Amino acid sequence: MSNLPILSPQPPHPTWTASVGHYENFPVASWLCPKALRPAVMAVYHFARTADDIADEGPATASERLQALGDYRAALEQALMGTPQTSASAWPGVFVHLHAAVQSHHLPGHLLHALLDAFEQDVRHTDAQHRYANNDELLRYCERSANPVGRLLLHLYGVNDTLALQRSDAICSALQLINFWQDLSTDWSRQRHYLPRSLLLQHGVDWADFSPEPREHDLAQRQVVQALCAQARSLMQQGAPLVHQVPGRMGWELRAVVQGGLRVLDHIEALQHRSWLQRPTLRSADGPLCLWRALTM
Repeated sequence: MSNLPILSPQPPHPTWTASVGHYENFPVASWLCPKALRPAVMAVYHFARTADDIADEGPATASERLQALGDYRAALEQALMGTPQTSASAWPGVFVHLHAAVQSHHLPGHLLHALLDAFEQDVRHTDAQHRYANNDELLRYCERSANPVGRLLLHLYGVNDTLALQRSDAICSALQLINFWQDLSTDWSRQRHYLPRSLLLQHGVDWADFSPEPREHDLAQRQVVQALCAQARSLMQQGAPLVHQVPGRMGWELRAVVQGGLRVLDHIEALQHRSWLQRPTLRSADGPLCLWRALTM
């Protein structure tokens, strides 16, 4: 899944690198993050990162992954109830720090549970019966997989008005969708199906038509990706005014995240929307443009 938003020392990129082999949308406690909040940000990051690895990494079967995520959820419940994990538990490095963050900042437990709901959903969505029927279903998934991260960050910064939360949701959903359309080739090999079935039917194509192999005729596939990228861009633009609502340095980092996401969409467009053949990535050369756009928002 790998979608978590806002504070990294990396160049502007909607999938911020946090550790070797992992790409994130999560703010991995950069120098822009106030020192007092960094432990909580890192605690939530490691909670989500570890759960993502349980759902994605290694040779475990789906049933084994779901069992492990169930155990992980039980450990979360203990942390939320005020019982820190001991060194004998399976994930002490995660839940000792998460417990401290919960105690210090009163993190909303339902948002942490929502992330686990999304990871479990990812494990189950690996066959034709569990593909997303339409955009509405996909956005409901984003409500669990991405939007809780933005809301957790706003909670830490004391921002909780309705408009800010709505704009945060739009940005986080956009980042999640951009990840999907950026990672089509990777998700295809993992049998992760995020392309809405209704849109595929509308254009007369199937998931199999997005295998990472060049085809002589791919107009319909490109039209599918183009429509999905347009939706993601629209969501990002709806949420962008949030950069003026959040305080201080977080607002500046949020500007970089927004512009990084939009820049990835530019790269997908430059590929004529064939992102199932080549994964678009941001490079150092994109930094000055993203910075300029961030400064002029």
